[in-house]
Parts: sequence; C-alpha cells; structure tokens
Amino acid sequence: MKKKYVFIGIPAICILGALVWLLLPSNDYIRQVFMNRYLKIDSVCVTLDMPPKQARLVFAGDLMQNLPQVRAAYNKRGGYDYSESFQYVKPILQQADLTVVNLETTISSTGNYTGYPLFRSPKELIETMSDIGVDVAVMANNHAFDGGKQGVYTTLALLDSADIRHTGVFVDSDDLQRNHPLYLHVNGLQLALLNYTYGTNGLPVPDGLHINRIDSSAIIYDLQQIDRSETDGIIVYFHWGVEYTRQPNTEQKKLAGLCHRYGAEIVIGSHPHVVQPISFFEEDDGTVRNVTVYSLGNLVSNQRNRYTDGGIIVAIDIKKESGQPLTLKIFYTPVWVQLPKYGILTTSVVDTVPMSANERKAYQQFITDINQHLRPVN
Repeated sequence: MKKKYVFIGIPAICILGALVWLLLPSNDYIRQVFMNRYLKIDSVCVTLDMPPKQARLVFAGDLMQNLPQVRAAYNKRGGYDYSESFQYVKPILQQADLTVVNLETTISSTGNYTGYPLFRSPKELIETMSDIGVDVAVMANNHAFDGGKQGVYTTLALLDSADIRHTGVFVDSDDLQRNHPLYLHVNGLQLALLNYTYGTNGLPVPDGLHINRIDSSAIIYDLQQIDRSETDGIIVYFHWGVEYTRQPNTEQKKLAGLCHRYGAEIVIGSHPHVVQPISFFEEDDGTVRNVTVYSLGNLVSNQRNRYTDGGIIVAIDIKKESGQPLTLKIFYTPVWVQLPKYGILTTSVVDTVPMSANERKAYQQFITDINQHLRPVN
C-alpha cells in the first residue's frame, strides 16, 4: 500500500530554496552546507497511513425462470415486466457497492420461451437485472447451454449492453482472457472473481465456447496466477453440491478449504436450491478473515416445496487496512417468494403485504427453518 506524504510548509521552503539556489555563488561547498542545514525535507515530513478502503458486497441466490414466472411477467402491451417480482429486494441490491447473482437461465431473442429442463427467458429479465442494481452475473451453471450456442451469444450480448459484467462462460479465447478472473474495481479495492460449475446437465460445450468446470488442479492454478500485490481480495463462486440437500457434502468442504488455503477470502455456492450453512474463520479477537456460504438457495423460482420457496441474500462488508489482509463482516437477509407475481419478500416488508393464511404459515415455516439452520453471523 502506498504511503501518503504531507510536507509541512513546503510552499515557503520551495520558494526560499529556489531563490537561494539562484542567488548563491557557484560554490558547491556553500550550496551543500545550505542544503544540509536548511532543507532537510525528511525532518519536515510525516507519513500517514491511507484510510481503510471499504465496500459492501451482496450475493443473491439462483435467479430462475420457470414458465409460470414468464407468464406472470407478461403484460398487456405484449412485453414482460419483472419489476413487481423484484421491487422489495431492489433497495438491498442497489445500495450495495457490488451485487452478484447466479443467472440460471439463458435469454431467447426469438420469443420461444421455455422452462425446465431447458430455460429460455425474455430479454426484459436482463433489463430488470440492470434496473435493480445487479453488477455481475455468474454464468457457470448446469443450465448455461440450455439455449445452445446462440443462447450464450444472446445472453452475454444483452448483459454487455446492460453494463452487467459476467464470467464463467466465454464465447472465445479473448473473452476468456478478459474475464477470467473477472477483475472488479470497487471503492478503490481490486477484487478477483472466479466462477466454476460441476457440469452442464450433459449438454456438450458448443464449438468455440468455454465454461469453467470444477477441477482442483485448474482452480489452484487460477488462484496462483492472481497477483496479490495488485489484488485486495478473491471471490470464488461455485455451482456445486447436491440439489435439495441442506448440508454441504465432502467435496464442497474440500473445495472451500482449498480455495481458502490458496488465498480466497470469500467462497459462495449455488445449485442446491435450498440454503446451506455459512462457515467462517474467526480469530481470537473476533476478526473474520474468510467466509464460505455453501448455498444461498433460490432468489426467485417456481419451486414451492419446503426449504425451496426462498433463500438468503448475503451481504459482506469488507475492509482493507494499510498493509493488512481483508477483514469481513457477514449479514444475511431471508427472502421468500410469494405467488402469483413471484414477489420476493423480505422480513422488513412482509407485515405490509397481504397474505393468505396458508401463505403466512408457509412463510413462518421458512423463517423458522432459516433461523434454526444458520448460526448468527452479525
């Protein structure tokens, strides 16, 4: 970290020095005595540490689009409007310095929208992501190639036009070089984001395209290539684990440990569609240096079974002191999806939203499950 130098009385000294330099006879000895006695700049300098750099990072869960969600977003003008679905989480996402979501669908430009098992969604979804403050879409997931090669091209082009960064899936070697790792500049901090998936539901990788698959050797290599003298923090976002399983498996734990050993401060997971625990390393003084969120669950989906009808939005406040590693503070907000408009409800608004008795019961069950499942982290 560079130091900031403050020179006391520099303007006066500089002017005096310049005049004396010009007026003194060309005697090297006299000039040297003057410089030694009167212009000892070191004696009038103080070194101040730079103030800490800070940022809030927000990670939302799986952004899915089953066909009932697409139909619910259809409006009378013949387009699609997702604003009602995201209105209550918009403030959380917008107020962050960096917001990352797992985009678990592709975008179709033909209007041939489909749901599971091959997700193809309207372009208005990308427009809404931009409106609500999404900065980065991680793309390495099992539905990355649902729309084929054209689906990838369309999705990434629309993300680019909406000024949403992306990583995990790449259209060519140049794209891979530019966006893996994805370097992000946030409030004076430089962060590196890596994204990997366990697979693509058996779909082949289209010619010329690349997707980051989970491979320990490749992950170690990627982490070792990051210049830590220029990078303040590393985030690894995995699409991993077993669907609908509320505990991480052995592979997830090993991969998280590997990433932390090789320098990653933050590991985030998706794919199980249910919330899995948050684990973090805490020093004796309470300082947190790294965190793993094994699964965020669903941000929005059509899944209605217990544990799948919501998820958590995780906020991580990071601070970088001069010459010190990152410190982290972790918070989470439970979110629950209400039909028929697929509104994502937070605890701060749920009492103001009309709900049926059955909805209220399902919501309370979800909150109870979350509170029992996650240890307090804030």
